[in-house]
Amino acid sequence: MEASHKSLLFWFQAMWYVVNQKNGVSALGLQKALGFGSYETAWTWLFKLRTAMVRPGRDKLQGLVEVDETLVGGKRSGKRGRGAEGKTLVLVAVEERKKGGIGRIRLCIIPDASGDSLIPAVKAMVEPGSTVRTDGWSGYNRLASEKFKHTTVEHVEANPGEDPTPLVHRIASLLKRWLLGTHQGAVRASHLSYYLDEYTFRFNRRYFKSRGKLFYRLLELCIKIPPVTGISFKNSN
Repeated sequence: MEASHKSLLFWFQAMWYVVNQKNGVSALGLQKALGFGSYETAWTWLFKLRTAMVRPGRDKLQGLVEVDETLVGGKRSGKRGRGAEGKTLVLVAVEERKKGGIGRIRLCIIPDASGDSLIPAVKAMVEPGSTVRTDGWSGYNRLASEKFKHTTVEHVEANPGEDPTPLVHRIASLLKRWLLGTHQGAVRASHLSYYLDEYTFRFNRRYFKSRGKLFYRLLELCIKIPPVTGISFKNSN
């Protein structure tokens, strides 16, 4: 909000509109709702608000945490799986509650599925001493030497219906549905991390009964972060 030509009241209206839409809002939707003169202005405001959705020094996930990767992006020809080209690899971490329930989540982009990429990402998202459950991918093998309790669930080819990381795949499915539904899948890879931050912010506060509380949390975070500058707009959603 620093150096903005708009009043704080207008910013509050934008913030309220963003948190009041259960499935999020696109820049085009914000532009139409608040009467912004340009799409670029609406996109820039959303960019700033998404940046504020990550609380500085936020707590890491604890307890039993399921971790796996998912690919985000449109359908492309070529190699499939962990090394697929033309897609973005996202690491998903999910706290498991009693009876397979889902607690908090964390999402981050990783360059590849090697141990050199996976281990630092897990350490950034999960509290040491927690139990980390993964599939049998070798990239996770060093977790046990990094102060985690590492358990693996192997995928059995003879039983294709068995899912070694069901919580992660549920979150991945919901995330992709959100990107397709709210943003029509038109999210550039260079800006995907900010959309992941917004999804995490919304999902981790899904039990808030009041939209006003969600508004208060976003306002609180806006005050805590430094000014957002150097924004590059290139026809992004």
